[in-house]
Amino acid sequence: MAASPSPDLDALRAEIRAIERDAAPCAARPALSFGIDKVDERLAGGGLLPALHEAAAASPAPGDDAAATLFLAALAARFSRAAGQGAAGRGEGASQVLWAVARRDLFAPGLALAGLTPDRLLCAQCRDDAETLAVLEKGVRHGSLAAVIGEVGRADMAATRRLQLAAEEGGTPAFLLRRWRRLGADPLAVPSAAFTRWRIGCAPSASLPFGIGPFEGIGRARWQVVLVRQRGGPPHQWLLEAPDGEACFALPAALGDREDREGGARIAA
Repeated sequence: MAASPSPDLDALRAEIRAIERDAAPCAARPALSFGIDKVDERLAGGGLLPALHEAAAASPAPGDDAAATLFLAALAARFSRAAGQGAAGRGEGASQVLWAVARRDLFAPGLALAGLTPDRLLCAQCRDDAETLAVLEKGVRHGSLAAVIGEVGRADMAATRRLQLAAEEGGTPAFLLRRWRRLGADPLAVPSAAFTRWRIGCAPSASLPFGIGPFEGIGRARWQVVLVRQRGGPPHQWLLEAPDGEACFALPAALGDREDREGGARIAA
Protein backbone atom coordinates (compact mmCIF):
# COMPACT_ATOMS: atom_id res chain seq x y z
CA MET A 1 0.00 0.00 0.00
CA ALA A 2 1.49 3.31 -1.08
CA ALA A 3 2.06 5.90 1.59
CA SER A 4 -0.02 9.08 1.19
CA PRO A 5 1.85 12.39 0.90
CA SER A 6 2.28 14.25 4.16
CA PRO A 7 0.10 17.34 4.77
CA ASP A 8 3.24 19.47 5.08
CA LEU A 9 4.50 18.37 1.66
CA ASP A 10 1.09 19.00 0.07
CA ALA A 11 0.98 22.50 1.60
CA LEU A 12 4.47 23.26 0.30
CA ARG A 13 3.55 22.12 -3.21
CA ALA A 14 0.40 24.25 -3.13
CA GLU A 15 2.41 27.28 -2.03
CA ILE A 16 4.90 26.79 -4.87
CA ARG A 17 2.08 26.47 -7.42
CA ALA A 18 0.51 29.66 -6.09
CA ILE A 19 3.79 31.55 -6.45
CA GLU A 20 4.30 30.26 -9.99
CA ARG A 21 0.71 31.13 -10.94
CA ASP A 22 0.42 34.57 -9.36
CA ALA A 23 3.89 36.06 -9.75
CA ALA A 24 4.29 37.34 -13.31
CA PRO A 25 7.85 37.03 -14.61
CA CYS A 26 9.86 40.23 -14.53
CA ALA A 27 10.66 39.84 -18.21
CA ALA A 28 6.93 40.12 -19.04
CA ARG A 29 6.59 43.46 -17.25
CA PRO A 30 7.31 46.80 -18.92
CA ALA A 31 10.84 48.09 -18.42
CA LEU A 32 11.65 51.70 -17.61
CA SER A 33 14.37 53.29 -19.70
CA PHE A 34 17.64 54.06 -17.94
CA GLY A 35 17.65 57.20 -20.07
CA ILE A 36 20.68 56.23 -22.16
CA ASP A 37 20.30 53.93 -25.17
CA LYS A 38 23.82 52.56 -24.76
CA VAL A 39 22.86 51.34 -21.28
CA ASP A 40 19.34 50.12 -22.11
CA GLU A 41 20.62 47.92 -24.93
CA ARG A 42 22.92 46.14 -22.48
CA LEU A 43 20.20 45.47 -19.90
CA ALA A 44 18.47 42.10 -20.23
CA GLY A 45 15.00 43.64 -20.04
CA GLY A 46 15.81 46.56 -22.32
CA GLY A 47 15.68 48.84 -19.29
CA LEU A 48 14.98 48.72 -15.56
CA LEU A 49 12.41 46.10 -14.58
CA PRO A 50 10.19 46.22 -11.46
CA ALA A 51 12.38 43.83 -9.52
CA LEU A 52 15.04 43.82 -6.83
CA HIS A 53 18.16 45.79 -7.77
CA GLU A 54 21.24 46.07 -5.57
CA ALA A 55 24.12 48.53 -5.53
CA ALA A 56 27.24 48.98 -3.45
CA ALA A 57 30.01 51.53 -3.32
CA ALA A 58 33.27 50.54 -5.01
CA SER A 59 35.06 51.21 -1.72
CA PRO A 60 34.27 52.34 1.84
CA ALA A 61 35.37 55.89 0.90
CA PRO A 62 32.70 58.55 1.58
CA GLY A 63 32.76 59.70 -2.04
CA ASP A 64 31.99 56.23 -3.38
CA ASP A 65 29.33 55.71 -0.71
CA ALA A 66 27.64 58.96 -1.72
CA ALA A 67 27.83 58.00 -5.40
CA ALA A 68 26.11 54.65 -4.77
CA THR A 69 23.43 56.38 -2.70
CA LEU A 70 22.72 58.98 -5.39
CA PHE A 71 22.77 56.31 -8.09
CA LEU A 72 19.86 54.48 -6.44
CA ALA A 73 18.13 57.77 -5.62
CA ALA A 74 18.15 58.70 -9.32
CA LEU A 75 16.85 55.29 -10.41
CA ALA A 76 14.03 55.50 -7.87
CA ALA A 77 13.30 59.06 -9.00
CA ARG A 78 12.92 57.86 -12.59
CA PHE A 79 10.28 55.34 -11.46
CA SER A 80 8.64 58.06 -9.36
CA ARG A 81 8.35 60.43 -12.32
CA ALA A 82 7.00 57.66 -14.56
CA ALA A 83 4.44 56.67 -11.92
CA GLY A 84 3.38 60.29 -11.49
CA GLN A 85 2.68 60.56 -15.22
CA GLY A 86 0.47 57.47 -15.19
CA ALA A 87 -1.00 57.74 -11.71
CA ALA A 88 -4.63 57.38 -12.78
CA GLY A 89 -6.16 54.51 -10.84
CA ARG A 90 -3.24 54.12 -8.46
CA GLY A 91 -4.41 56.72 -5.97
CA GLU A 92 -2.51 59.30 -4.02
CA GLY A 93 1.11 58.52 -3.31
CA ALA A 94 1.68 56.71 -6.61
CA SER A 95 4.86 58.74 -7.15
CA GLN A 96 6.16 58.33 -3.60
CA VAL A 97 9.44 56.56 -2.83
CA LEU A 98 9.88 54.87 0.55
CA TRP A 99 13.44 54.96 1.91
CA ALA A 100 14.16 52.71 4.91
CA VAL A 101 17.28 53.64 6.88
CA ALA A 102 18.94 52.47 10.07
CA ARG A 103 21.06 55.58 10.46
CA ARG A 104 20.12 59.20 9.92
CA ASP A 105 22.56 60.31 7.25
CA LEU A 106 20.32 61.07 4.27
CA PHE A 107 20.93 64.59 2.92
CA ALA A 108 17.72 65.84 1.30
CA PRO A 109 19.34 68.61 -0.83
CA GLY A 110 21.76 66.06 -2.27
CA LEU A 111 18.95 63.66 -3.13
CA ALA A 112 17.05 66.51 -4.80
CA LEU A 113 20.06 67.23 -7.02
CA ALA A 114 19.73 63.62 -8.25
CA GLY A 115 16.03 64.11 -9.00
CA LEU A 116 14.51 62.69 -5.79
CA THR A 117 12.84 65.77 -4.31
CA PRO A 118 11.40 65.89 -0.75
CA ASP A 119 7.80 65.85 -1.99
CA ARG A 120 8.43 62.40 -3.50
CA LEU A 121 10.20 60.93 -0.46
CA LEU A 122 8.98 59.02 2.60
CA CYS A 123 11.55 57.95 5.21
CA ALA A 124 11.25 55.06 7.65
CA GLN A 125 13.68 54.87 10.57
CA CYS A 126 14.50 51.22 11.27
CA ARG A 127 16.37 49.61 14.14
CA ASP A 128 18.39 47.04 12.18
CA ASP A 129 18.76 45.17 8.90
CA ALA A 130 15.94 42.73 9.70
CA GLU A 131 13.46 45.54 10.28
CA THR A 132 14.65 47.35 7.16
CA LEU A 133 14.02 44.27 5.01
CA ALA A 134 10.58 43.77 6.59
CA VAL A 135 9.62 47.39 5.85
CA LEU A 136 10.78 47.03 2.23
CA GLU A 137 8.76 43.86 1.75
CA LYS A 138 5.62 45.49 3.10
CA GLY A 139 6.24 48.51 0.89
CA VAL A 140 6.52 46.57 -2.36
CA ARG A 141 3.54 44.34 -1.52
CA HIS A 142 1.38 47.39 -0.79
CA GLY A 143 1.39 48.29 -4.48
CA SER A 144 0.83 52.04 -4.13
CA LEU A 145 4.45 53.21 -4.08
CA ALA A 146 6.64 54.08 -7.05
CA ALA A 147 9.69 52.36 -5.51
CA VAL A 148 11.31 51.40 -2.21
CA ILE A 149 14.94 51.76 -1.14
CA GLY A 150 16.64 50.19 1.85
CA GLU A 151 20.15 50.34 3.28
CA VAL A 152 21.53 47.17 4.83
CA GLY A 153 24.84 45.79 5.97
CA ARG A 154 23.73 42.19 5.65
CA ALA A 155 20.97 40.37 3.74
CA ASP A 156 21.15 36.64 3.03
CA MET A 157 19.84 34.73 0.01
CA ALA A 158 16.53 33.89 1.68
CA ALA A 159 15.83 37.54 2.52
CA THR A 160 16.65 38.77 -0.99
CA ARG A 161 14.59 35.99 -2.56
CA ARG A 162 11.58 37.07 -0.52
CA LEU A 163 12.11 40.67 -1.56
CA GLN A 164 12.56 39.75 -5.21
CA LEU A 165 9.33 37.72 -5.23
CA ALA A 166 7.49 40.54 -3.46
CA ALA A 167 8.73 43.05 -6.03
CA GLU A 168 7.55 40.82 -8.87
CA GLU A 169 4.14 40.26 -7.28
CA GLY A 170 3.59 43.91 -6.41
CA GLY A 171 5.07 45.30 -9.61
CA THR A 172 7.11 47.74 -7.51
CA PRO A 173 10.90 48.01 -7.87
CA ALA A 174 12.99 47.51 -4.74
CA PHE A 175 16.49 48.96 -4.44
CA LEU A 176 18.93 47.67 -1.86
CA LEU A 177 22.01 49.69 -0.93
CA ARG A 178 24.61 47.27 0.37
CA ARG A 179 26.73 49.10 2.92
CA TRP A 180 30.36 48.26 3.61
CA ARG A 181 30.52 46.59 7.03
CA ARG A 182 34.29 46.34 7.34
CA LEU A 183 37.35 47.04 5.23
CA GLY A 184 38.11 44.33 2.69
CA ALA A 185 34.66 42.69 2.81
CA ASP A 186 33.04 43.33 -0.57
CA PRO A 187 29.28 43.86 0.04
CA LEU A 188 28.49 42.17 -3.27
CA ALA A 189 30.45 39.02 -2.44
CA VAL A 190 27.40 37.61 -0.64
CA PRO A 191 25.04 35.66 -2.96
CA SER A 192 21.76 37.38 -3.76
CA ALA A 193 18.53 36.83 -5.69
CA ALA A 194 18.61 40.41 -7.03
CA PHE A 195 17.77 40.90 -10.72
CA THR A 196 20.72 43.27 -11.15
CA ARG A 197 23.76 44.11 -9.00
CA TRP A 198 25.79 47.31 -9.47
CA ARG A 199 29.09 48.67 -8.18
CA ILE A 200 29.47 52.46 -8.22
CA GLY A 201 32.69 54.45 -7.80
CA CYS A 202 33.83 58.00 -8.37
CA ALA A 203 35.85 58.86 -11.47
CA PRO A 204 37.79 62.05 -12.32
CA SER A 205 35.66 64.87 -13.70
CA ALA A 206 36.62 66.74 -16.84
CA SER A 207 38.02 70.24 -16.54
CA LEU A 208 35.83 73.04 -17.81
CA PRO A 209 37.25 75.23 -20.61
CA PHE A 210 37.67 78.31 -18.45
CA GLY A 211 39.73 79.33 -15.46
CA ILE A 212 43.48 79.58 -15.06
CA GLY A 213 45.89 77.06 -13.55
CA PRO A 214 44.67 75.67 -10.22
CA PHE A 215 41.44 77.68 -10.60
CA GLU A 216 40.19 75.74 -13.61
CA GLY A 217 36.53 74.80 -13.43
CA ILE A 218 35.47 71.24 -12.60
CA GLY A 219 32.83 69.58 -14.75
CA ARG A 220 29.92 67.35 -13.84
CA ALA A 221 30.71 64.48 -11.48
CA ARG A 222 31.57 61.20 -13.19
CA TRP A 223 31.09 57.67 -11.95
CA GLN A 224 32.43 54.28 -12.95
CA VAL A 225 29.21 52.25 -13.14
CA VAL A 226 29.70 48.49 -13.20
CA LEU A 227 26.84 46.08 -13.82
CA VAL A 228 28.37 43.21 -11.87
CA ARG A 229 25.59 40.72 -12.51
CA GLN A 230 22.20 40.60 -14.17
CA ARG A 231 19.71 37.83 -14.72
CA GLY A 232 19.58 36.84 -18.38
CA GLY A 233 22.51 38.96 -19.55
CA PRO A 234 26.26 39.52 -19.26
CA PRO A 235 27.99 42.08 -17.03
CA HIS A 236 29.09 45.43 -18.40
CA GLN A 237 30.51 48.77 -17.30
CA TRP A 238 30.23 52.41 -18.31
CA LEU A 239 31.73 55.77 -17.48
CA LEU A 240 28.71 57.97 -16.78
CA GLU A 241 28.09 61.51 -15.67
CA ALA A 242 26.14 61.80 -12.42
CA PRO A 243 22.38 62.46 -12.65
CA ASP A 244 20.99 65.97 -12.79
CA GLY A 245 17.91 67.38 -11.08
CA GLU A 246 15.69 65.52 -13.56
CA ALA A 247 17.27 62.16 -12.64
CA CYS A 248 18.96 62.00 -16.05
CA PHE A 249 22.36 60.35 -16.43
CA ALA A 250 24.63 61.12 -19.38
CA LEU A 251 27.58 59.74 -21.27
CA PRO A 252 30.62 62.03 -21.15
CA ALA A 253 30.43 64.36 -24.16
CA ALA A 254 33.64 63.20 -25.83
CA LEU A 255 32.65 59.54 -25.47
CA GLY A 256 29.15 60.18 -26.80
CA ASP A 257 30.50 62.12 -29.79
CA ARG A 258 32.97 59.37 -30.62
CA GLU A 259 30.32 56.62 -30.46
CA ASP A 260 27.97 58.66 -32.67
CA ARG A 261 30.69 59.20 -35.28
CA GLU A 262 31.54 55.49 -35.24
CA GLY A 263 27.88 54.72 -35.84
CA GLY A 264 27.74 56.94 -38.92
CA ALA A 265 25.96 59.85 -37.23
CA ARG A 266 27.36 63.22 -36.30
CA ILE A 267 26.18 65.66 -33.66
CA ALA A 268 26.19 69.31 -34.64
CA ALA A 269 28.11 71.58 -32.32
